[in-house]
Amino acid sequence: MSSSFDHHVQTTISPHNGQAYHVETYPVSSDLDRTLESAAQSQKEWTKTTLDERIVKGRKFIENFSALANREAPATYDHGPLGHHNLAEELCNQMGRPTDQCWGEFRGFLQRASYMVDIAESCLSDITFSDNQPGFSRSIKRVPLGVIFVIAPWNYPYLVMINSVLPALIAGNAVILKPSPQTPLTAVRFKEALNNAGFPTDLIQVVHLSPPLTRYVVQHKLVDFVVFTGSVAGGKAIETAAVTADGFKGVGLELGGKDPAYVRADADLKDAVIQLVDGAMYNAGQSCCAIERIYVHESVYDNFVDEYVDETKKLILGDPTNKQTTIGPVISIASAERIRQQVSSAVQTGAKALIPENLYPKAEPGTAFVAPQVLVDVNHTMDVMKEETFGPIIGIQKVSSDAEAIELMNDSKYGLTASIWTKSLDDFSTLADQVQAGTIFLNRCDSLDPALAWTGIKNSGRGVSLSKFGYDQLTRAKSINMRINTT
Repeated sequence: MSSSFDHHVQTTISPHNGQAYHVETYPVSSDLDRTLESAAQSQKEWTKTTLDERIVKGRKFIENFSALANREAPATYDHGPLGHHNLAEELCNQMGRPTDQCWGEFRGFLQRASYMVDIAESCLSDITFSDNQPGFSRSIKRVPLGVIFVIAPWNYPYLVMINSVLPALIAGNAVILKPSPQTPLTAVRFKEALNNAGFPTDLIQVVHLSPPLTRYVVQHKLVDFVVFTGSVAGGKAIETAAVTADGFKGVGLELGGKDPAYVRADADLKDAVIQLVDGAMYNAGQSCCAIERIYVHESVYDNFVDEYVDETKKLILGDPTNKQTTIGPVISIASAERIRQQVSSAVQTGAKALIPENLYPKAEPGTAFVAPQVLVDVNHTMDVMKEETFGPIIGIQKVSSDAEAIELMNDSKYGLTASIWTKSLDDFSTLADQVQAGTIFLNRCDSLDPALAWTGIKNSGRGVSLSKFGYDQLTRAKSINMRINTT
């Protein structure tokens, strides 16, 4: 029960009911050639526009999308016998998140879009020098890369797409956007709003592709850079395809995570519990920066675990189209079975599950519904503490010191985010310097600020999105060195 595809079509299956929701037909390679050629030609014309003109279109896009995602009077789309669905209902039916929670993704989408438009001028304007020698002038330009291929995931499709697509366009690039087969309509809606704001039709193009066709585009001579968000295995496949193509093609990779939290003895336990349950369980735990393992100082361990279990039991697992549901299915039956196996393996090797199975009767084998679970008596010999879960499961391990906590936090092949829960800013600063991750949080988690660089280390990927550094990934420096006076 997930999106399926053959050589010609892909079918999006709603995770909560197993019904087909949307079908797309794949292009053939000659169609892709024409798509890429038109994008490349459009990009050449696009570079003739001024940065100010592109920024104006960016602001118009934000206005357009705000209207589409207006919860009080949203736009709706005809899905035939399934009825008319607004953006939130479409997203819910494609990937299973409760409808009421989908509106939050649109707010984050617009927040990121607004910030990246606001900083575009300062990030993309020429750098000039005031200390030029007489008769000489120097500057550094930020120029577009050309055609950028963006491969988006299903878990937060709008949030991830906005990180690269809008900045790439404002920087002067063309974009070929491939959504996940699980959430194909998200890219379609994104493109519609961009085109309605004045971005040329051929400049931003949506393609639905099989794995072989995806490789074909990655290796295409007209693609200058690839942005991929997804699994480690998927990232390796994309990088291999890029490396084996002619030339030297750049790749930005945002991959998996096994993000840790450390709750110190002086932490505000009530706040930490609420935030860390949300950080682990929101979106059914399907976030690259979800909390997947928690280390708690022994002096507060028992109280923390008791409160964490009580808070977790408040979650309501069910049909994501129902208003009372707070946690929906995971993306597929296969994903659900993998998660259940990880929990079962941990229990068989000594872990203890604290959430009774009968509390969530909907989480039956053969469905995509997975019950939230809290595991204790865990250790780093168990996959649940080492391998990405991507589900509503958390392992909580007792530690006796900061040093032990840091050692365990860093004992991972991933390094996306980490969080430390303490009232001491000085201690936090000392510990944050020792943690191996792209982002370190104090008393919060699973949250992105568009002013900060979004980046990972180790198997969590490489490259940067958001912040002023996000524009650097989508452009290149071009130095201008002029000798003006030749007499």
